Amino acid sequence: MTIYSPPEPAPLLALTCLLLVPFSHAAELGQFEAQGDVGQPSHHGSASFDAANGAYLVTGGGANMWSTNDAFHFVWSRVSGDFALQAALQFVAPGGDPHRKACLMVRQALTPDSPYIDVAVHGNGLTSLQFRETSGGPTHEIQARPPAPAGQGADTHATRIGLERQGEVFFMSLPEEPSRVPAAASAQPGTAAQLHPSGAFMRLPLSGPLYVGLAVCAHNDAAHEEARFSGVQLTRKEGTAAEPKPVLHCALEAVPIASGDRRVVFHTLQHLEAPNWSRDGQTLLFNCGGRIYRLPANGGQPELIDTGTATNCNNDHGLSPDGRLLAVSDQSRGGRSMIYVLPSTGGEPRQITGLGPSYWHGWSPDGSTLAYCGQRDGEFDIYTIPVAGGPEKRLTTAKGLDDGPDYTADGKFIYFNSERTGSMQIWRMKPDGADQEQVTDDEFNNWFAHPSPDGQWLVFLSYEKGVTGHPANQAVRLRLMPLAGGLIRELARFFGGQGTINVPSWSPDSRQVAFVSYELLRAE
Repeated sequence: MTIYSPPEPAPLLALTCLLLVPFSHAAELGQFEAQGDVGQPSHHGSASFDAANGAYLVTGGGANMWSTNDAFHFVWSRVSGDFALQAALQFVAPGGDPHRKACLMVRQALTPDSPYIDVAVHGNGLTSLQFRETSGGPTHEIQARPPAPAGQGADTHATRIGLERQGEVFFMSLPEEPSRVPAAASAQPGTAAQLHPSGAFMRLPLSGPLYVGLAVCAHNDAAHEEARFSGVQLTRKEGTAAEPKPVLHCALEAVPIASGDRRVVFHTLQHLEAPNWSRDGQTLLFNCGGRIYRLPANGGQPELIDTGTATNCNNDHGLSPDGRLLAVSDQSRGGRSMIYVLPSTGGEPRQITGLGPSYWHGWSPDGSTLAYCGQRDGEFDIYTIPVAGGPEKRLTTAKGLDDGPDYTADGKFIYFNSERTGSMQIWRMKPDGADQEQVTDDEFNNWFAHPSPDGQWLVFLSYEKGVTGHPANQAVRLRLMPLAGGLIRELARFFGGQGTINVPSWSPDSRQVAFVSYELLRAE
């Protein structure tokens, strides 16, 4: 890798046609080549470089950096290819709007509605990866660090952050190492002084030389704010003949359906799958390395759940409606997945299915019945079985794969996915298998439909056309539609697939969905 040297400045005339306020060029901007206001802040900003201590002071006005248009001050260079930008930043004066922002920013253009991505540190300490995917489109974010306690925001403590590009992948880096899951393979070692990927990743198809630099927004058009950026490093990443093997990063995330703004709950270099929400909304369950773990829903360290002899659990597990029991699919005995039930606090499992492979997917609302996918005589179909024990009942008989059954909260329907009409689509039927009808019919391959606890919504996973099965490490989308029928909208787009939402993942208040995203990054 090499430290980036900026090219010759572009002609001023070419820039002023893009902006209402012209940008200026100055030799005193260190690693950057120009500065100016984006949008129309009432108070024009400025930037200066102190070569003695390597710090930048950036002052910016502007009402916001959000929605479809931005207003802020920007100091930048043009950069092509992969790069890494990092700095320690702090607001100079205390007070101000808690959502004022100091950012490491990448923009496609200098227009206020341009596609962009940044790492934004708010005055209250909230640290997010913000992005706009299309010109004039909405802005979304992935929160990686929550607001700080009172008196510990970005106006009292310097925050070191990084923004890096690897191809189409942009990601935030923070000083914290990826977390570890106990009793499993540990994360790669590092030191507290290094920056590490935070679990906030986004793929954006930005093209050509990009505007890369430092930005400040007051979040109050009647004011201006000043931030100090120290230890700024803009490094160009040059490929080598022998690229290092990519490292898998997993992020357990939550996304509110009202805003679509995601939050990283847990990030690790281990392979996580299939989150469930506890009935009180306080914890999340997931599987890793054949075991089931419990994690605080607001972040923290996972705790291993004792599943007795079931030590080779796959990604099909979930809590009973009353939260007292946990169903797991485990293949410790004979290598075939069977369904077991155990206390949710841990304990020895009781085997439910006698035939396999069987993969659990849903509890009936009264807690008496399990729904699952089973392979019998070469065909995958939907089955149910009493929790107390007894014979299984086959509900589907169509040729091809039927999978992912989950009950509605009122128990009137089971939703599932089926490829019987040529592509994988969402279907539903009555609990006895009657009245099977197709719910979706579009260009995507749709999997794992989960009705919300309040009976209003259906969330499901969508693969691009042409993807066979439900493999991992694919470009996928979470999509949402009214349970009563209506327009489907995209909730989140990311790299994921197998393990993302195989099992019910709604919060008990029906406001959020938990999921797992993946990304493959070069180890630096």
